[in-house]
Amino acid sequence: MNLSINKITENKFEVKIYGNSVTVHQVIISEDIYLRLTNSKISKEKLLEFSFAFLLERESNASILTSFDLQVISKYFSNYEHEVRSFIDTL
Repeated sequence: MNLSINKITENKFEVKIYGNSVTVHQVIISEDIYLRLTNSKISKEKLLEFSFAFLLERESNASILTSFDLQVISKYFSNYEHEVRSFIDTL
């Protein structure tokens, strides 16, 4: 599945996922969650790419919330933050 990321503001992004259907998602990444997850080692866009790949391994693009704060992923998938850190450690 392909996706495109458009930066709307410093903390707000629009993500389009091109699959069987095209879906559009508005995502907020607060500075706090960005720094806690990445320690600024990757860009917010790279964090979004990883996060959506993580979500798409677990659900269809049509099942992903259309608008959410990135930290909400941890509420649905308890291993999300660990997976982000593991990904960063491989870079």
